[in-house]
Amino acid sequence: MSLSNILNLAGGALNAQTVRLNTIASNLANVETVAGSAEKAYRAKRPVFSTVLEDANSELQSAYGVKVDQISETHAVNQQIFDPQNPLADAEGYVYRSNVNPLEEMTDMLDAARTYESALATASTARELMMRTIDMNTK
Repeated sequence: MSLSNILNLAGGALNAQTVRLNTIASNLANVETVAGSAEKAYRAKRPVFSTVLEDANSELQSAYGVKVDQISETHAVNQQIFDPQNPLADAEGYVYRSNVNPLEEMTDMLDAARTYESALATASTARELMMRTIDMNTK
């Protein structure tokens, strides 16, 4: 595996974790939102990742890593709250809260941040190795 492939792999991981962190931020921003029906209520979003294996052969894989296939919504139930004074309340006086679990989101954010840091350290190490190789060749 060449060092440039390592940089491509780390870059793909950084991009994927950036998307993950952005969806978490969107979910956390919508924790307290309400709507007049369960269908209109905000649903937590999650990125769906897939592996990339292009031009792979038994000796060397030229392109591999991870990519974001889509952003999907969770199917958790939206909490129904009786609030007849709310202008968004339905005919029975209920509003529907987002299905975002803040504790779950914070845990996911910590995991994504650590994964991001790991990919960043990988890219930094690969860059340092490339610079050392260049220095060795110029001496």
